[in-house]
Amino acid sequence: MDRIEAMKVFVAALDEGSLAGAGRRLSRSPAAVSRAIAFLEHHVGAELLHRTTRSIRLSEAGERYAAACRRVLAELDEADLSVAGERASPRGTLTITAPPVSGEDILRPVIDAYLEAYPDVSIDFRLLDRHANLVDEGIDIALRVGELQDSSMVATRVGGDVKRVVVASPTYLDARPTIREPGDLLQHRIITTTHFGHDTWVFPPAPGSTIARSIRFKPRLVVNSVRAAMASAVAHHGVTRLYTYHVADHVRDGSLRLVLRHAESVGLPVHLITPNGRLAVPKVRSFVDFAVPLLRAEFARLMAEAEALGGH
Repeated sequence: MDRIEAMKVFVAALDEGSLAGAGRRLSRSPAAVSRAIAFLEHHVGAELLHRTTRSIRLSEAGERYAAACRRVLAELDEADLSVAGERASPRGTLTITAPPVSGEDILRPVIDAYLEAYPDVSIDFRLLDRHANLVDEGIDIALRVGELQDSSMVATRVGGDVKRVVVASPTYLDARPTIREPGDLLQHRIITTTHFGHDTWVFPPAPGSTIARSIRFKPRLVVNSVRAAMASAVAHHGVTRLYTYHVADHVRDGSLRLVLRHAESVGLPVHLITPNGRLAVPKVRSFVDFAVPLLRAEFARLMAEAEALGGH
């Protein structure tokens, strides 16, 4: 059996969550799918999948092998398409990830417009509240807010000066001690999100100091959803810290109030990132070229609106 074909079956089974799903996706019989997995397991000398009648689960060896398979298949796809170069029209499935709120509110309209313009491309859009490993998880493009840690990625800046701001409802604030400095937060009910600092918020140094102010607290509510944290704050249950564009509408309508404006975080950049070499693939290049000007315009608008919130 061809090892590359067996790898494709293995990855399809992981993506579909079952051997039967892989068979349907690849138009293969269940027996053929099982043979492909067994072939790989015999080849590597280790069990890759723990199977039950309803599901599959990667073994420890399978996790490492799956990442390697995704890299190999992506590089083969890249090689085939890069030979065609600009003569190849964008086609196939493009996998994109973004944080949930940024993805839903900012990137999704761009994706909708792109799909209208490129009918031969389909998109697998993953809204994740974590930084996915693009290579290991077979992802072509990610929208990232914040400083980039992985220098192996190709990054295109689409926005800047995104700030984290502290907010609470006027009803909550009027009934509790005034928040003048970051340390005052220790007297308050903190609502935090898992990806914005579970139990610590860091603020820029006080005037005359070079040491960042780190406020460690015991949160009353921890959620892995920006919208849930925002809703609890609007409902007068505490103080939360989110990006400016998350809370802009609520600040404008008066349901949330900004506090600690003088201690806001340094603005963060926003990038579209792709694994090194993926821009040679027409579907990836076409999306980046299409999306970048639209995202730059949208983030510029959002940042202008955020600056206008200063009077609220």
